[in-house]
Amino acid sequence: YLEEQSNKLSIIKKNIKISKKTKILDVGCGTGISSDFGCFVIGIDPSFRLLEYNKHLKVLGTAESLPFKDNSFDYVISVTSIHNFNDILQSISEIGRVGKKNFVFSILKKSKKFGVIRQAIENNFKINEEIEEEKDTIFICRKP
Repeated sequence: YLEEQSNKLSIIKKNIKISKKTKILDVGCGTGISSDFGCFVIGIDPSFRLLEYNKHLKVLGTAESLPFKDNSFDYVISVTSIHNFNDILQSISEIGRVGKKNFVFSILKKSKKFGVIRQAIENNFKINEEIEEEKDTIFICRKP
């Protein structure tokens, strides 16, 4: 999925403003493809096996219980992983809690959970932009 994920990451980078001082949390980071931003990024994923391939700073954990203080990150991103979370509503709540104001969600269009995920995002964030990618819809959001 390297090329596919790299394309999504390129779209995200073009649509957000980051500097070397920006702090990003990558929720569902897996192997770390989506963590390459040139600033401080920490990824979290429940798969020890995937994290073994991740060369970035990472934590073993779940989206439902993020081990970070409130408002810790300038951006919280989740690239094509939210449909795998055990409790989408709890995950969205946790993502909102640890993020200061900016959020990016890349959601697999063919996921059976797409409607539920979209509704949860709309209920918890203000969607600034919705970008249609080949396999995903990318939501650029802020806290309301």
